[in-house]
Amino acid sequence: MEIKQALEELRKNEKKNFDQTVDLIINLKGIDMKRDNVSTVITFPYNIGEKKICGFLTKKSENVETITLNEFQLYRDKKALKNLIKKYDYFLAVPSVMPAVATTFGKILGPAGKMPTPQLGVLMKEDEKAIKELVEKIAKSTRIKMKEPSIKVSIARESMKDNEIIENLMAAYNAIVNVLPTKKENVRSVLIKLTMSKPIKLEVK
Repeated sequence: MEIKQALEELRKNEKKNFDQTVDLIINLKGIDMKRDNVSTVITFPYNIGEKKICGFLTKKSENVETITLNEFQLYRDKKALKNLIKKYDYFLAVPSVMPAVATTFGKILGPAGKMPTPQLGVLMKEDEKAIKELVEKIAKSTRIKMKEPSIKVSIARESMKDNEIIENLMAAYNAIVNVLPTKKENVRSVLIKLTMSKPIKLEVK
């Protein structure tokens, strides 16, 4: 089914009392889970929802909630670290504090997939313009790391316009296919669904 037609079908479902996410599922084939490290950052044309972002910086910022180097000691106990992980979706940092970030927060940020990386999160220059630009980029981005031969990613909200959903879907599809070892040959099937709906199989050209 073509994307536009699939969206029409999804919109026929009974309305829920919340704004459902639109999820893209890409089932893979010919992937060696141990050998093929499939990970990437998808940057969407359209923002899909608010993200809580925290910065590890040398001084407080007006554009992002900040934890400065001298405040790292407040997060030595496990409870404080767990609360931090729950509170924020993404973290950014400047290179000068990254060794201390790795020491203090690495054990919990790493497994949660929230460690600042050069791909998304490491700020080369600590000024308000650069911080604002990175915060805006993170707000439109999602980090993907394959843990099984199927990748599921939220690409939009039900309340968004069809053309916005389609553009976000294609951005996600192309970004994922681009990092697969044999590109489209590794794609078994592509599906789209709402949070509470059954998936619909797509034909993506």
